[in-house]
Amino acid sequence: MYNHLSSFFFFSGSADVGLILLFTLLGIIASATITFFVYKKIIDNKIGGVKNHTQNMLDDAIFEAKTIKKEAILEAKEETLRLKTDFEKQTKERRTELQKLETRLQQKEETLDKKEDSLTKKSDQIELQQKQISGQQSELAKRQNELDKSHEKILAELERVASLSKDDAKKELIDTLTGEAKKEAASLVKKIEAEAKETGDKKAKEIITQAIQRCASDQVSETTISTIALPNDDMKGRLIGREGRNIRSLENATGVELIVDDTPEVVILSGFDPVRRQIARITVEKLIADGRIHPARIEEMVEKVKKEIDASIKEDGEAASFDTGVFGLHPELIKLIGRLKYRTSYGQNVLNHSIEVAYLAGLMADELGVDVALAKRGGLLHDIGKAVDHEFEGTHIEIGADLAKKYKESKEVINCIQAHHGDVEPLTVEAVLVAAADSISAARPGARRETLDNYVKRLEKLEEISNSFEGVQRTYAVQAGREIRIIVKPEVINDETTVFLAKDIAKKIESELEYPGQIKVNVIRETRAVEFAK
Repeated sequence: MYNHLSSFFFFSGSADVGLILLFTLLGIIASATITFFVYKKIIDNKIGGVKNHTQNMLDDAIFEAKTIKKEAILEAKEETLRLKTDFEKQTKERRTELQKLETRLQQKEETLDKKEDSLTKKSDQIELQQKQISGQQSELAKRQNELDKSHEKILAELERVASLSKDDAKKELIDTLTGEAKKEAASLVKKIEAEAKETGDKKAKEIITQAIQRCASDQVSETTISTIALPNDDMKGRLIGREGRNIRSLENATGVELIVDDTPEVVILSGFDPVRRQIARITVEKLIADGRIHPARIEEMVEKVKKEIDASIKEDGEAASFDTGVFGLHPELIKLIGRLKYRTSYGQNVLNHSIEVAYLAGLMADELGVDVALAKRGGLLHDIGKAVDHEFEGTHIEIGADLAKKYKESKEVINCIQAHHGDVEPLTVEAVLVAAADSISAARPGARRETLDNYVKRLEKLEEISNSFEGVQRTYAVQAGREIRIIVKPEVINDETTVFLAKDIAKKIESELEYPGQIKVNVIRETRAVEFAK
């Protein structure tokens, strides 16, 4: 009984587990099915949304494409209409032009027809005239024969009466006429010579007067000082510097004396060399504008300004060449012409003088009908030797001729240079005109001052004497020639030697120069140590 009950409960428990497993399995299958359908529906919804979005984009693209197409069609129509309008307009204009041309051609044809008729009539008249001329020529030939026969009869009668043959009569007549012609020719030559002497001087004066009047250039005398306006009086102290170091640096670098006096807002630069004075003036103006004023900056600025002046010299030479119409000059000659701007002769600026001589010579050459270009070229280059006469031995004429030969100028131009003071015989009319123009430019009132030139020569001689000593680096005459500043090479001249050098220079100045008062010889030796921090 017990065993049966046990078996019953065993089988009953097994059946419940199976059912549980079955129900569990069915639940899992149902969940999976439900999940599948749910996800499927979600995916279908997304796919539908994507399709709708894609369809909308496609519709928009199609609409936009249609819009663009319509706009393109409209633009194409407008462009076609515009082109059509332009074409019709051009066609109309061409048609109008063709009609005008056709009208002109018709008029020309009518004119040509009229001319043809006129020529036909003239041709008939010419033929008629030719026939008349032929008849007249026949008549003239007959008369000529009759005249020849009469002439022969007359000659024979004359020979019989005069007892002379035809050849003898001719010879006697020719001799008589020749003698009379010689007498008349001699009388005419004397008359012409007298008139030439009488009118030659007058004509020459007229030509020179016209040339001077047409040139009419201004002349400004060179001086030995330049003034610089200052923004305020405080700038004077900055230019002087602590214990005068700035002013000493400027004077040593340029060789020009900077005078600071009681004149408000003005300083004065004094120096006989206009190049140095110009360098000093520009340097001071740049330092004032820059505001940094100290010895190193001063020396740097001086070197920079010197380069600018060199460029300016070249520009001045090119301007002189262009203004006078003298072209094809060697570049070195151009620079030498520019340097004449800073050279004076008896107070007259040599560059202005050379330009004036070129103008005057060209004007006189034009009046006389000779080579104007050669006269201008010779006039511009006649004083070229003065640009470097302090560097070479010889007169400015010899130096100028050598420079012209060196830079391949023609023989005629060289002769103009050599003959402008009468040292060499002029070989051309242009050389004579250059000499005359040089005299006119130099001799007119106010052109030159001999006193200033002598003064400048004395200052140049002072510097030349000082530079002749060994160890001298630079020399500057300042204080209107009352002081000479000599900067020596510190590696050659020591402190003790500077005393003896100053005495030697003073003795040589006393023996070779004549001057009023006394001259201060100031020998400066400066040692510098330079190093760079890296």
